[in-house]
Formats: sequence, structure tokens, C-alpha cells
Amino acid sequence: MTAERTGADDVDRTLALLWRARGGATEPTRGRRPTLTIERIVAAAVAVADADGLAAASMHRVAKELGAGTMTLYTYVPGKAELVDLMVDDVLVGRRLPGPGEPRPADWREQVALYAQRTREAYRAHPWLCEVSRVRPPLGPGQLAGQEYLLSIMDELGLPPRQAAAAANGIGTYVDANAALGAENTRLERSTGQSTEAWWHQRSTFWENYFVVDAHPAMNRIWLGGGFDASAKAQGDQAYEFGLDRMLDGIQALVSGDPDGR
Repeated sequence: MTAERTGADDVDRTLALLWRARGGATEPTRGRRPTLTIERIVAAAVAVADADGLAAASMHRVAKELGAGTMTLYTYVPGKAELVDLMVDDVLVGRRLPGPGEPRPADWREQVALYAQRTREAYRAHPWLCEVSRVRPPLGPGQLAGQEYLLSIMDELGLPPRQAAAAANGIGTYVDANAALGAENTRLERSTGQSTEAWWHQRSTFWENYFVVDAHPAMNRIWLGGGFDASAKAQGDQAYEFGLDRMLDGIQALVSGDPDGR
């Protein structure tokens, strides 16, 4: 899901909502005393999306969950696009990554592991996140906390600014992409009622009727050697851990002055 908002007023309004805790936005002041808060609205929208998917979290549905009129919500949040931005950043804030001066693991790889663990947990708890484009993310506290955390790790390693930014962005992109795949798997299992293992089992005849060994010799050798013996979930976890470890090995080699580091 993407939201097209190009006007400066729209952008400023969204940023004010995202940073409302710092005085960026206030609750409506006209008429009767407000019965809702932005926090309640966002929490209700997240709950709806968790239960029934992002599409279900319409302004009308969220208002109904809160026992309010749909138009009332528009006095707090301009529309669905802004609401989704608030939902995403609320979930990212919920990772509670250590900020400047706060306790964190001593080893830098363990610090990265903490980011990875909490990010994957966020996607597992809120599978609808995989439906939201992160190409142009909401510039809220949660988004910036994640970037600051990863950048601080790379900066502490002594990497030059450009390499620190590249390393932090590379790790963030890798972790987020894999977390999104896991969330998509969860979402599909919920919507279809069929596990991924059952989906693959249903297609077991493919290997007998359509798979051509001569066209896929490497795949066949890996198969016969036990490369695919684990469950689909286990294979996914192993691939994720292998890739992240090799990425961190490369950063370690670069920091230590290994001549093969790039």
C-alpha cells in the first residue's frame, strides 16, 4: 500500500501528527471537550489491522470500534493515509530500541541482533506491515529511532560517515525485507487457513511430473545432499541467519583492516 501526498500542507500536517508529543499537533479545541485522542484512534486502528488486515482499518471501521462517528475521526486525523503512517510509526516505536545513553548489549553484533529480533517481532505481531511500502517511510519517532540505533552502532565501530550510513542502511534493509517476508507468510496462513508446509505438500507431484533434472543439476545435487531437508520455516530462518551473519562478517573484516574487506 502506498499513499500519494505531494502537497507541502499535507506533509506538514502528517509530520505534526507524528511528532505531536513534541508539540507538533494538539487535539481539537473547538466545541465540546474531545472524547477521543489520537493515541486511542491509532491503537484501535492497529487492533483492527492486526485482526482483519490493513484494508479493514478504514476510518469508518475504526470510528465504529471507538463508538464515534466517522466524521469525528477526521477532526483528529485527515484521512486513511495519515492514519496508516501513524500506525506504522506507533509499531516501530514499540520496538523500544535503546536510545543515546541508554543501556544496550556490549558487543556490537549483539546490538544488531537486538534490532533484528525486535523488528522481526514487530512484523510477526502486526503482519499487515508487509502491506505498507517502506520506500518513503513516515518520518516519525519510531522510524528515526531505528535509524539512529543502527547508525550509532556503525559510528562506534569507527567507520567513515559514508560507510557507516551504507552499513546501517544495508542491515536495516535486509532485516526489514526478511521480516516482511515472514509477516506475509503469517498473513497468507491466516487468510487461507493453510500453512506453508501444507501448501508445499499439496504441490509434491510437481517434482515427479514437471521437474527436469538436466535443466536444474545444481538444485538436484543440493536436494540429494539434504540441502532442502528442513521445513520451509526452518530453511527461511537458516537463510536469514546465514545472510545476516555474512553481512556482519564483512563489516567486521572492514573494521579490522582485512585486505579482502570491501
